Amino acid sequence: MHALVVYESMFGNTLEVARAVAEGIRNEQDDSVIEVAEVGSKPAVGPDIDLLVIGGPTHAFGMTRPSTRESARGQVQSSLAPSEELSHGIGVREWLDDLPTAHSHLLCATFDTRVHAPRVPGSAARGMVKRLRTKGYDEADEPHTFWVSGTEGPVLDGELSRAKEWGRTLAMATRIHRW
Repeated sequence: MHALVVYESMFGNTLEVARAVAEGIRNEQDDSVIEVAEVGSKPAVGPDIDLLVIGGPTHAFGMTRPSTRESARGQVQSSLAPSEELSHGIGVREWLDDLPTAHSHLLCATFDTRVHAPRVPGSAARGMVKRLRTKGYDEADEPHTFWVSGTEGPVLDGELSRAKEWGRTLAMATRIHRW
């Protein structure tokens, strides 16, 4: 079984979570972790992929848009060293719009990173899964949120362990689905 973890990350928090999810999956199957802008240069999600996991930050109560990414890039330039692993092109919103319909055995799962604050609404992961459903993708699990301490992070204590465990759960669901 093969998994593909596609992420969008402006400050590195979503990247950390994506790697932790992939680490959990790795115990069960092969995986790849790819930044969303880089996926376009690689073959599309094909029949060799059994599990597609997509993660992104929650900006302005949902998935990023060009304007929210531009704002985040301005913050990154002033606070972090540039990194090829951080998002620099399209976001998951645009990538999902271009994603073809699902093939028969592919499962998907979505996650987001959000600032841990009381009563702040919105979720990028819920928006992602809605788009996937319209294209015929089956869910391996409900959308998940992983918490960060502020806009620039870091990821809160215990969240990476929780992400790794979620990766194990996704791998198990994928294995069961294939039978």
